[in-house]
Formats: sequence, structure tokens, C-alpha cells
Amino acid sequence: MSRARILLVEDETNLRRTLTDLLKADGYTVESSGDGMDAQQLAMSQPYDLIILDVMLPSRNGFDVCRHLRKSGVNTPILMLTARSELNNKVQGLKAGADDYLTKPFETPELQARVEALLRRTAGGPRQELRTYDFDGIHVDFTTARVSKNGKETALGERECRLLRYLIERKGAVLSRDELLQDVWGYKSIPLTRTVDVHIAWLRQKIEDDPKNPHYIVTVHGQGYRFSR
Repeated sequence: MSRARILLVEDETNLRRTLTDLLKADGYTVESSGDGMDAQQLAMSQPYDLIILDVMLPSRNGFDVCRHLRKSGVNTPILMLTARSELNNKVQGLKAGADDYLTKPFETPELQARVEALLRRTAGGPRQELRTYDFDGIHVDFTTARVSKNGKETALGERECRLLRYLIERKGAVLSRDELLQDVWGYKSIPLTRTVDVHIAWLRQKIEDDPKNPHYIVTVHGQGYRFSR
């Protein structure tokens, strides 16, 4: 199997070198650029499996590059990097056509997890939704919305099922409450609600040995949740 080709667009030289070395060590073929217009030309003239695109770039910002690529028919998955944590900037990136975003500073395992998830999602054509998942003797069947653990079968609510699938498909990545409310619940503006925490608690009751000390759906304080298995 050929190695996935990644275009890394980041104007900070040291970070670009660090990420290039990291991705190459993971087995990817990496080309890099520190300029928006240069990256846009590369993305339009060469085939890539993934574009990692910083927002703040010389000559043309990442939002404009992403928007131009989509209008030009380039459908390569795009992971946007932004130093801004405000929700409206994340929404702007997604509306421009990005597939996912990551806010700086980030831990390298989170970047690796999101890269893997985007490449897995697009491998071999349109994304196939996860149908089943097994870990530590637990079987999740998303087609029937049921969890089997220690011989006991439990039903999942419709939103619980969607939330668990979303977490598992992005395992290793830290997912904020805002992101979950947008992508799982479909909110366009984020309300003040604890619905994510409530549904996480329900899921923990069904899959964790000790819901008060979870091993699978882990809280990352001040950031959100991560599925670890």
C-alpha cells in the first residue's frame, strides 16, 4: 500500500520542521509550505491525501486558501490549525470547507489521532460509518444501538449511540463540549447546557466498570473528553 501524502502548511519554521519529522516518523510522505499562495498552488497541482492548514499565513490566510480550494473542486480532507480558540473562528473554518480543526497549542498524540481519523474516514472513497466496535470484552453494535458487556446487553439511546460513535471514531483526540454540541447535536449556536455531561455520564454507566473513575471516556479538565481504547 502506498504511503499517504500530506501537505503541511505552517509558517512557523520550528513547528513546521517538528511536525514534518513527526508525520514522516508515522510513515507519511510529507511536503511542506510556509506560505498561503504557494500552498494553494501545490494543493491544486498535486494529489494529496490530507492537507494540514494553518490559519495565519503570509500572502493568503488559511480560511481563504481552504475556500478557494473547495470552489476549485479540490476535495482533499483539510485539517485546520488555529491559535484562536473562539468558537466563531472554528465555525468559519468549517464553513470554508475544512473537515476538522485543531486549536494550538495541542499535544502531538491529538494531532496524530485526528490525522489518522481523517485518512481512515476517506480511505477508499466516501466515509463508511462505524457499524461495530470491540474493546476489552465490550461489544458495541451501532446498527442496533446496543452494548454487550460481561454477557449483559444494554440499549443505547439514539443520542448516546451517536455520541459514542463520534468519540470512538476520533479516539485519542480531545473533543470539546462545543464541538460535540455542534457535530453530534447539530447546534449552530452553542447554548448553555449540560446535556453533553449528562449523556457522557449515561454512557459511563453502561460501559465503565467504575463510572466515577472512568478508563474509557476520560475527562480532560478544562478541555473536554477523550475516548481511550
